[in-house]
Amino acid sequence: MTKTTFAAVAVVAGLSFAAPASHAAGCIKGAAVGGVAGHVAGHHGVIGAAAGCAVGHHEASKKEKQQTQQAAPQQAQQPQ
Repeated sequence: MTKTTFAAVAVVAGLSFAAPASHAAGCIKGAAVGGVAGHVAGHHGVIGAAAGCAVGHHEASKKEKQQTQQAAPQQAQQPQ
């Protein structure tokens, strides 16, 4: 295993234990994809993993916000 691959695996593993569940879901998926893409694109797996984590977290946050906004009108329409 190369140093870059080992570092990318270490970053992903560390983030999976340190991050809350909602943050970890987007981050881990993004880090895995970004790490592989970075490694293939010039042995920059760690940089790819970090960027993938950021993008994954952003996308997960957008999805969560959208779901919250869709649920709010439904709760307002329920009879009391």
